[in-house]
Amino acid sequence: MMKRTKVKALLSAPQLGSDVIVKGWVRTKRGNKNILFIALNDGSTINNIQVVVDAASFDENLLKDITTGACISVTGKLVESQGQGQSTEINAASIELYGKSDAETYPLQKKGHSMEFLRENAHLRFRTNTFGAVFRIRHSMAFAIHNYFNDKGFVYLHTPIVTGSDCEGAGEMFHVTTMDLKNIPHDEAGSVDYKSDFFGKETNLTVSGQLEGELGALALGDIYTFGPTFRAENSNTPRHLAEFWMIEPEMSFYDLTDNMDLAEDFLKYLIRYALENCKEDLDFLNNMIDKALLERLKFVVENEFIRVTYTEAVSILTASGKKWDYPVGWGRDLQSEHERYLVEEHFKRPVILTDYPKEIKAFYMKQNADGKTVRAMDVLFPGIGEIIGGSQREDQYDLLLARIKEMKLPEKELWWYLDTRKYGTAPHSGFGLGFERLILFVTGMSNIRDVIPFPRTPKNAEF
Repeated sequence: MMKRTKVKALLSAPQLGSDVIVKGWVRTKRGNKNILFIALNDGSTINNIQVVVDAASFDENLLKDITTGACISVTGKLVESQGQGQSTEINAASIELYGKSDAETYPLQKKGHSMEFLRENAHLRFRTNTFGAVFRIRHSMAFAIHNYFNDKGFVYLHTPIVTGSDCEGAGEMFHVTTMDLKNIPHDEAGSVDYKSDFFGKETNLTVSGQLEGELGALALGDIYTFGPTFRAENSNTPRHLAEFWMIEPEMSFYDLTDNMDLAEDFLKYLIRYALENCKEDLDFLNNMIDKALLERLKFVVENEFIRVTYTEAVSILTASGKKWDYPVGWGRDLQSEHERYLVEEHFKRPVILTDYPKEIKAFYMKQNADGKTVRAMDVLFPGIGEIIGGSQREDQYDLLLARIKEMKLPEKELWWYLDTRKYGTAPHSGFGLGFERLILFVTGMSNIRDVIPFPRTPKNAEF
């Protein structure tokens, strides 16, 4: 019995004259009463395969039901195409209709649709060329990430999604509870009594797997996490999601320089992988979404990343004479406009900024001898600004404890994290890469909601 062949295989290694079965969704149907041409796509490639139908050989009612969006199975002979636009086509011998598509109500008509319209129809947007390309690239990048770390001997560590700790000290978290919200128990002081809750304590969805990742690194050597993270920020911007995916490697015996070397090598590997393995999808996105996409990807791969301190960067920005929307000054966090200026106009190279003021960075970053800065690093890319943030971690118990107290963080809640600095501490470093930020850069899409299948944003949890 013949098995189905995917469209990608039929187009990439055609065996002309062979009988094939192809299954997929109808993109278009055109022709006349004698002959029909059906463009069929099964998601394996951005390209359709043309099915040629001799109308006289098929039931008229069947052919009427084959409309845009319908799902069909075609058995036929793979032949050299007689028309322009494709090299091979299938002469249909039989067609089975799996699922009709109401031609009048099907949302994805031949005309172009706005990104907002497609977000509202996210259950169907995978069927468009643009989103087919984006999500095939997303898959390829996920595969490449695992490949990269596996080849380097890293251990993939699954850190918890439900956690009692707040890695960033941000407080903008989604609470996890099984309590009846109409009848929440309180203790004598009037505070919520979590003893009766499922975990017996206050818990939330994780903002990062880093702290738990450090525990793994301080025994397994090199680990990485790759999973969902959650931020309850009320940010309705093209760069923020409430649920997104993070890649967070943690490495024992790495200092800040080792950390920067890994981050640069990692990003170049991923972009090189995309250029080599996602060519058709990238070509489409370069032509239809962002005509500078391929040029930008090659720019990152072909250039060494410039390494410069935060203090030097502030001096450059101050001396630029540019008028900024957000003021520049030592001790202020840099905004996307500042980061992009450094990359796109000043250095014309990807940039790694280091040694930020400790006041604007997290408690776990290792302090420099100057007492003012920490061994932080941010990797800045063209068109996007910061894509990676990381640091060498504070490995000295006394210094870490003092920083926790200084920032008024819950010492009791972090006892297990402090323990690793008491029992065989070691220098170690790590960084975080927002997966969707990477996909934005690799695809040239302009809104982060368009590089995750079902975006979660303020007032939006559809599908």
